Amino acid sequence: MTIKQFKDSPLAHYSYAIVSNGEMALVDPSRNPMDYYRYAEEQNAKIVAVFETHPHADFVSSHLQIHEETGATIYVSEKVGADYPHKSFDEGDSFKLGDVEFKAINTPGHSPDSITVVAKKDDETALFTGDTLFIGNVGRPDLREKAGNMKAKRIDLAKQMYHTIQNKFTDLPDEALVYPAHGAGSLCGKNMSDASSSTLGNERQGNWAFKEQTEDEFVEEILKDQPFIPHYFGFNVDINKTGPENVQRTKWANKLQLNVDEVEEGVTIVDTRDEEKFKKGHLPNSINIMARSEKDKYETWLGAIVQPKEEFYLVLDSIDNIEELLERTAKIGYEKQVKAVITLSSEVSKKSDDFDLEDFKKNQENYTIVDIRNNGEVAEGKIFEDAIAVPLHELRENSTEIPSHKPVVVHCAGGYRSAAGSSILDNKFENTKVYDLSDAIKEFK
Repeated sequence: MTIKQFKDSPLAHYSYAIVSNGEMALVDPSRNPMDYYRYAEEQNAKIVAVFETHPHADFVSSHLQIHEETGATIYVSEKVGADYPHKSFDEGDSFKLGDVEFKAINTPGHSPDSITVVAKKDDETALFTGDTLFIGNVGRPDLREKAGNMKAKRIDLAKQMYHTIQNKFTDLPDEALVYPAHGAGSLCGKNMSDASSSTLGNERQGNWAFKEQTEDEFVEEILKDQPFIPHYFGFNVDINKTGPENVQRTKWANKLQLNVDEVEEGVTIVDTRDEEKFKKGHLPNSINIMARSEKDKYETWLGAIVQPKEEFYLVLDSIDNIEELLERTAKIGYEKQVKAVITLSSEVSKKSDDFDLEDFKKNQENYTIVDIRNNGEVAEGKIFEDAIAVPLHELRENSTEIPSHKPVVVHCAGGYRSAAGSSILDNKFENTKVYDLSDAIKEFK
């Protein structure tokens, strides 16, 4: 069988196409299906099946759009309670694609409705493990407590994951290929390998989850030190369960607004430009969430800072970037929240204050220092002993605990997040100067 892996770098998401005898199946497709359609053309193959391993929390899938445009059948666990047209795919169910047979294993733990899709042809076995089994780790069990009507307690799911790892892969061969839905950098798990695939034998040897341990030991390990949960995760679970809209229609429903005088006061503005341009001039009530390249995790921080269904204006560096930025915004289902897309001239009234780094080095006691790194990062060690720690994803809601009688300096670990954090506090504090330490933080580590 022919397997192609697609990678969405900003979300560290992997999706897959499996081709056999002119037919194609997809697993956990991204929001925009065009790359899969191009690959189907290259392979001269017809897309006939879409497998969803579970309703994803960190991105919106294109399963329903692909069904509507190609007629492909969507296969998903009955436990999802999916509202879109689908065929149940649980243990005991199978599907034949050319010479490849697909079977389902119910593998709860990351979610109560997770499945692993097993593809077999002759002596070849491939496992599409979704967010259950990652390379070097397993999926986190704490995302469903706030996910709409899909509530499940983390301890219960952690115990289910223990039994999944102990029992569900036992009869599969060591040489079976493991293809997860995420890699290092995803918030759907912790401490994942940079590798994009593995074998079941390698995971049995090197993945801590397969080691001999009690259920209590497993639960303690899987629950500790998990990353934060962005606001949008529960929102995306519900969208994926209901069935997402056609992304081409929704992203291009946005209007371009060239007259900034018509920007509605009080509405959040997400400015995606480089921090240097932002500081030279920006609109009031702007948050600087940079999207300069795929290395900037714009999608994650947009969904961590801006609430689901909250309207916002989207500021671009150039009109040439409109398709890319709407595409990236749509990955997390936020494209319908965009009130308008804006480009700015160089003459914009609000500017950021110039930061005197040398004065800060000599007189740190004259500043309020705000550390916006995640709790786990802070626990590993403070960079400034007297810094007030408020994680970036909580900053809009929890800024009242930050004193405003001294100038405020915001820092993160490398400089990217502090651009957003300092812009958030600049909006909050009318009479206090707010500075971004930016990448100068490297001088203090």
